[in-house]
Amino acid sequence: MASIVVGDILPDGELAWLDESDQLHMIPAHWLAAGKKVVLFGVSRAFTPICSMKHVPDFIESAEELKSKGVNEILVISVNDPFVTKAWTEWYPKNRHVKFLADDSGTYTHALGLALDLSDKGLGTRLRRFVLLIDDLVVTVANIKEGREFTLGITVFIC
Repeated sequence: MASIVVGDILPDGELAWLDESDQLHMIPAHWLAAGKKVVLFGVSRAFTPICSMKHVPDFIESAEELKSKGVNEILVISVNDPFVTKAWTEWYPKNRHVKFLADDSGTYTHALGLALDLSDKGLGTRLRRFVLLIDDLVVTVANIKEGREFTLGITVFIC
């Protein structure tokens, strides 16, 4: 399946979120993005070094500026179960704006065309790192990363 590109409609599908009371919510992606400007970024897995130490903090630190530029939602997804994803949020006690969502089966990852199969290395399905800017379900910016280096930051949206 081809990766999502500029001009595509964001695929619908459900992502999992655990609230403060550990109640599981299955949230449709279209509900999160319809009628809104959304930054959606994905990381390979929770707690991975580059994603946890650079990628996610970049968005958390830039959240206020993104909001001032008209972004309504900042969402991060990973191929993890919702409990791992919620535990991961606790690494970022100053986070007020980035919502962490789980794609535990990788179904949504496949719908985006961004699955990375690392089964031969014993790592299963991962999510290729990416950043999308979505305006009322339409992808207006799509940066999809190949390889391990950290080059997908927030600056593309702030400029």
